[in-house]
Amino acid sequence: MTTYLQTFALVFAFALAVPAVSAQEKPAAVKPAAVAVTPLKVQVVVSRFQGEKKISSLPYSLSVNAGNRATLRMGAQLPIMMITTAPSPGKGPDGSAIPQVGPVQYRDVGTNIDCNVHAMDEGRFLVEITIDDSSVYGDSPAPANNAPPPSYPSFRLFRASDSMMLKDGQTSQFTTAIDKVSGETVKVDVTLTVVK
Repeated sequence: MTTYLQTFALVFAFALAVPAVSAQEKPAAVKPAAVAVTPLKVQVVVSRFQGEKKISSLPYSLSVNAGNRATLRMGAQLPIMMITTAPSPGKGPDGSAIPQVGPVQYRDVGTNIDCNVHAMDEGRFLVEITIDDSSVYGDSPAPANNAPPPSYPSFRLFRASDSMMLKDGQTSQFTTAIDKVSGETVKVDVTLTVVK
């Protein structure tokens, strides 16, 4: 009988010891795999030419990690006076109604750039760019009757959206366009650099 009790006590003690040991042996925490981040610099240069003569060259730099998006917004809000021809209490020297100055509206003028970059094979990157550039041409010429020129600015707009494959240090021409009004040629060059 004592042998039976001793065997039973030994089995019982072993059964209690196994969960205590297994509770102390915790599995190592699983660390997430490190994701390789490739920091990049994308330079966009918007140049304007009158014939062969370069009139302006505006560089814009964006820092972006491969697989992410970068945006740039640069410009100003230009006030535009709205004029109505509703009759007013006064009349001009010729008896016509004096135009009334209406409310002021604001228009955004400047450069907007959106850039997405995706890492591809063999050290190449797919660069997707959207450029929206606007500026003021200037006031209209004075009317023939020597009246003061109206303050109606004309706006120049340039929009382009496309993608290109670039390697580290490579520059490529993104687009070229000719302005119908001024005859200026707009060229956009893009350079991609891997930040080390």
